[in-house]
Amino acid sequence: MAIKGEKRRLGFLGESRAVKFLKKKGYKITERNFRCPFGEVDIIAEKDGAVAFVEVKTRTSDYFGAPNQAVNAQRQARYKNCARFYYANADINFTIRFDIIEVTKEGVNHIENAFY
Repeated sequence: MAIKGEKRRLGFLGESRAVKFLKKKGYKITERNFRCPFGEVDIIAEKDGAVAFVEVKTRTSDYFGAPNQAVNAQRQARYKNCARFYYANADINFTIRFDIIEVTKEGVNHIENAFY
């Protein structure tokens, strides 16, 4: 099992790969590691009139299942609350969605609209 520093490093490397991946797909990264009273959002990115709140899950093996399986109902609720906080008192006229990016040895998998 990885120690805390190794896990943090792995997470940082995964997020960096995810940012490069999103930029290649034409996304504009507006925030990284956005923190608020409800938690932290790994990446907030914009493309084609939509804002994606992105959870990045990095895994070195599938021993504990697919990376997206770690995004449980509690984590989903945290992301929804963070999005509400991020746009509190704002008049928005665009789509907000919640994505998951899985980063593994095999590559990067972007799941758009992973949860609602």
